[in-house]
Amino acid sequence: MNLRVKIGIGFAAVALATAAAVAIAIPPIVGHGFTQLQADAASQDPGSGPGAGQGRGNGPGPNAGAHAAEIQQDTMIALILVALGAALAASVIGFAVAGRMARPLTQLADASRRVAAGDLGQRSGLAGRSDEFGEVGRSFDEMAADLQRSDQERRRFIQDAVHELRTPLTVIDGTAGALEEGIFAVEPRHLRTIREHTQLLSRIVDDLRTIGLAEAGQLQFERERVELSDALTATAGAFEARAKAESVDIEIQCPPGLAVETDPHRLRQVVAALTDNALRHTPAHGRVRLVAEGTAAAVRISVEDTGAGIPPEDLPYVFDRFYQADPSRDRRTGTSGLGLSIVRALVDAQGGRVGAENRTGGGARVWLELPTSA
Repeated sequence: MNLRVKIGIGFAAVALATAAAVAIAIPPIVGHGFTQLQADAASQDPGSGPGAGQGRGNGPGPNAGAHAAEIQQDTMIALILVALGAALAASVIGFAVAGRMARPLTQLADASRRVAAGDLGQRSGLAGRSDEFGEVGRSFDEMAADLQRSDQERRRFIQDAVHELRTPLTVIDGTAGALEEGIFAVEPRHLRTIREHTQLLSRIVDDLRTIGLAEAGQLQFERERVELSDALTATAGAFEARAKAESVDIEIQCPPGLAVETDPHRLRQVVAALTDNALRHTPAHGRVRLVAEGTAAAVRISVEDTGAGIPPEDLPYVFDRFYQADPSRDRRTGTSGLGLSIVRALVDAQGGRVGAENRTGGGARVWLELPTSA
């Protein structure tokens, strides 16, 4: 029931209870007063029988008026006492009703204090209500769940970042120490190892910076009209040598004239990240397809592979930072583990969206959608 209706019913119930108490008490009180007045008048009537004129007040003198005033005063006092009693009873009922109505607020305030103290698993317990308290409770629960999820993601990100940074640092430190102590001879291959892992550290730092700027809305986009066929052809050309070395074919499917207003450099960065990801998961003699299609409102770019696909339990997390379906978290490919996270950050910053799914018949499809115009 609507909260306003409940409050209105509560006030009406209190008012009706007060009015009913007064209405019930008034007739006997007033009737008693009139009975006394009539009895007094009868006793003072000269024609009322023996002793006429000898009743209380001894005739219709000043004592009769005083007695009538006394009866009127007693009646008023009785009415006032009844009204005060009814008001007191109504107040008690009102406090009880108010306490019942305020209980959800107290419950919500307690849950808020617990969440503020760090208990992010706390919930309001009001989600089952159908009134405004229920709406507030559900909103609070959603907020608490978002905070809990963000906190879990933050903790996992810190752990993953430490893991990803520690590996190249350990290699660099170990190789440099071995060279310094004479365990390794100063050879180009050892220096190359140090350089490769230094470059990996640099890529991780740069990728994290890009993601941070994009998520904060501080990344600048130089927008212009970009022909998608040209962008996809350029990306395929950049990966042609690698694909040929791995015996993988790259195909392009894009209708002529399809264009989008975006930053061409960022678009190439996003498509390259998706293509790199697809190549790393496509076996020899497989195929990677770059597909573009669009409507008047948005364009979709999909990168498909013929690999083993993405385990269903991993699909919701493929765009998370450092996430890999492979538990070994191998970085021998020289990747930072942030490619798809950068894709999501750059696309989100332009008002688009991303997604991943498994293809019927095998392989995976990772896609992004961008609005046709900024």
